Parts: sequence; C-alpha cells; structure tokens
Amino acid sequence: MTAPAAADGAAPRRRGRPSRTQSAEGPATRDRILEAARTEFSARGYEKTSVRGIAKAAGVDSALVHHYFGTKEQVFEASIEVAFAPALDAPAAIEDGPLDGVGERLTRFVFGVWENPATRVPLLAIVRSAVNNETAASVFRRLIAAQLLGRMAERIDKPDAELRAELAAAQLVGTAMLRYVIQVEPLASADPEAIIARLAPVVQGHLTGP
Repeated sequence: MTAPAAADGAAPRRRGRPSRTQSAEGPATRDRILEAARTEFSARGYEKTSVRGIAKAAGVDSALVHHYFGTKEQVFEASIEVAFAPALDAPAAIEDGPLDGVGERLTRFVFGVWENPATRVPLLAIVRSAVNNETAASVFRRLIAAQLLGRMAERIDKPDAELRAELAAAQLVGTAMLRYVIQVEPLASADPEAIIARLAPVVQGHLTGP
C-alpha cells in the first residue's frame, strides 16, 4: 500500500532525520536533551541508559538526539561536561593568593563542590558511570586530562608539574570516592573541616613540595 503524500505537497521526510520543526527549536531543545541525559545517566548509569530513553524523557524523537550529539558516548560527554563545569573552575583556586596556601584553597574548593547537593548529585552520576563502564571511564579521563589536570599543571612552576597535578587530584578524588560514593565510615560522616585540615598539607606537598 502506497503511503499518502504529505498534505502540503512536500516530499516525505527521510527516516532517521529530525523534522524541520524539531530542528528549529534550537538551543531550548538541545538544553532539554542535555537535562534529560543527565537525569537518565544519574538514575540508570551509563550501561542502562539509551538514546531512546533520553529522547523519551526529553519529549523528542531519537533522531533529534543523534542530530545534536551523535552517539550515546557523545551525549554522555556533553552532559557531564556541563555537570562537571563547577569542578573545572578548580585551577582558579591556585591563582588566588600566595602559592604556599594553594593546598588548602584547592582542597576547600573541591570539598565545597562535593558538599553542595546541587553539584554533588551530577558528580556522583559521573563517577558511578565511569567506575562501571570503560566507555564512560574513557570519556571521564579525557575530560579530566584536557580540562582540569592540564590547566592545573600550567599554573605550577615545576618541571614535573603534570605529575604533581595528577597526584593532588588523586588525593582529592580518592577521598571523595571513599566519602561520597562508597561511604566508608568514619570518613563518610566526618566533619568536612576536619578532612580539609588533614588533606590540605598533603595536597600542598604534591603541588609545591620538594
């Protein structure tokens, strides 16, 4: 049976491409897809999240998700880049004030991000996905290396600046994993100020020590 012609006489839209009406929604639609993607990845993790599920949550066709972002991996990267944005401001903590206090400033900044529920929830989703899926882990590593560690290393006037930045990040990320993701006690319920007081000198040593 032959499909009926379009009412306006236009050629039928090819399967898999978004309609002109959908595409015309522009930034609002893109932002809605990103928000739906963050919610889906947070609730289901990378493995169980699908482009179809993201599209359904955003109220659009799957083809429109592919149109804006491409593959599921690319959707994940775009969504976590937005969610991870507050943490990417961490290198600014190195510039604000004398170098001998950078460990405390950076540690306090990182734990401020984790202690804030608005930023902790998406970060938990990112970390959990990265731990459980190699594709998600690869995206996470790429984002960390390119946008966080690289920027930190540029601000450290030492020959092994990149290694120093990675060790400082490992100290902070590892502690955050135990406290917020795995929730090991007594670390999980310890006073943040007590944690900062113990970690800051170690982070300082990684960044500027001999």
